[in-house]
Amino acid sequence: MKQFESFALDTANECLWHEGAQIALASKPFSVLRYLVENPGRLISHDELLDALWPETYVQPQVLRTYVLELRKILNDDAKEPRFIQTIPKRGYSFVAAVKDKSPAFSSANEVAPAATPVATELVGRDDEILRLQTIALQAAAGQRQVVFITGEAGIGKTSLVNAFRHASSQTCMAWGHCVEGLSEKEPYYAVLEALSHCFASADHEKPEAGVARLRTSQDRPAELCEALEELSSERLFILVIEDIQWAHQSTLELLAALARRSTPARLLVIATYRPLHHSTKFYLKSIKQDLVVRQLCTELALEPLCRQSTKRLLSRRLHQEDLPVELSDFIYQRSGGNPLFAHALLDHMIAERSIVRRGAETDSRWEQITSISNLEVTVPQELARLIELEIDRLSPEEQRVLEAGSLMNIAFPVWSAAAALGVDQDVVEELCDGLERRTGLVRRAGHDDLPNGTRSDFYAFAHEFYREVLYQRQTTSRRAKGHIRIAEQLSALFAGREATVAREVAQQYEAAGNWYRTIAALRAGALHSRERNAHEDSTQLLTHALRIVENLIEPERTTLADEIAAELQPSRGTVAPSRSQQQKAS
Repeated sequence: MKQFESFALDTANECLWHEGAQIALASKPFSVLRYLVENPGRLISHDELLDALWPETYVQPQVLRTYVLELRKILNDDAKEPRFIQTIPKRGYSFVAAVKDKSPAFSSANEVAPAATPVATELVGRDDEILRLQTIALQAAAGQRQVVFITGEAGIGKTSLVNAFRHASSQTCMAWGHCVEGLSEKEPYYAVLEALSHCFASADHEKPEAGVARLRTSQDRPAELCEALEELSSERLFILVIEDIQWAHQSTLELLAALARRSTPARLLVIATYRPLHHSTKFYLKSIKQDLVVRQLCTELALEPLCRQSTKRLLSRRLHQEDLPVELSDFIYQRSGGNPLFAHALLDHMIAERSIVRRGAETDSRWEQITSISNLEVTVPQELARLIELEIDRLSPEEQRVLEAGSLMNIAFPVWSAAAALGVDQDVVEELCDGLERRTGLVRRAGHDDLPNGTRSDFYAFAHEFYREVLYQRQTTSRRAKGHIRIAEQLSALFAGREATVAREVAQQYEAAGNWYRTIAALRAGALHSRERNAHEDSTQLLTHALRIVENLIEPERTTLADEIAAELQPSRGTVAPSRSQQQKAS
């Protein structure tokens, strides 16, 4: 923990504190502040900062100015008379405040600071949930023990909700434990012991070593752990927070169930967070939670994505600007799906790419949109892509291949398309997709498709467009091309005799594969079908698209096909269908 004036920078948990309250700070501004604080009293050049934070990426120095402006607002620092960050014109920055190390154990007397999420989010759109937690805390403070499960997908704001509740309950004793993937699954009571050991370490009435030792010797006797928790709640409300219990050892889950079922009064509130559809979420956890719900011994708060208006408020708070650039909030809402973590990552990415910039004097600057939303191409932000890759890598090879095959179609894909891309039976793909939906939530069933041959194929949709993009990009170009061609061929086979009705979809697959001749043939066939139905505008669009594809060919084929398609575009010349020899050549 690095202390400067009334601020504390928790480098272990990657968060900023001010007088006991955590301040929302995104990952890149935090990284800039951390580098400055860890190198106080000397010039940090622009190049040094850029090399330290973006070692393998070209980023313009203007991005640093944007982040420093944000940090100055958070720290209430004046650029003209800096208390913290001094600008050295045309050279860089210097952190001028005195920095000292501080014990990171507690943010207040009996409170353990939680680990920060990858991108700290300002809490919006959760007023009802905060009120519900406060009501439950009052019941617990009156001696009626409570267990609360806070559930939701990664990045939805579970930790931020608990943080906001904690700030509103600053006089309450609270301990925080975190289940760690691959570790807490093997060690009984890992997160509980972590939280309680901090509490005993801070207690005045008992030596830390004795308290911790007593906890560890009681691991085989859950009743003693229950008693230890009840002892901490004997005089005032005690709140135990256990995060990510989808990675908890079974003993931890049994302890939660035991605490909920004990009938003696206790000023105790246990809050557990988890991702309900995470691949490692255990059936045992689901059954315990459901049993407690049925017996009315726990409460579940399921966090949904933010609505459009809440996403706009989140962005306004982050940018410190009420009137946002035109279409910005709608674009980020649509791309993020209302996920706060995704929204922050997208905003960081757009700032780094200078799609939006800050202009004006530091005391009166405003964010302006540089690139039109219609021309904006935002890929998956690098930090999110890494998180999604980790999620995918935990799946079996067969599950990964099915999801990659599904990504070749769109955000929603029919089972038959993934089966065609892989060259396997539909039943195999359907069984894997069904298991993925139940265990991971990465895909969900989205209806079915009635095929011309009288069969039915289920549709599945990715939980978010970002998952589909990462899965698509992780495949080699050659493998993607083969999959696209197999899907196009299967689509033509399914609609044998009526191929023209799906010509546009077939052309999309061939185009994605880079097979220009077959793309052009499909587009021309679709245009002919449209003209026969007097859908002349649709026919013109298809032929115009075909002309653009022709530019990928070499001479003399390029000129020959361009002339033929141009003739087809002339209504006075009539419709010219591709010759049999041209169709054979294209196929």
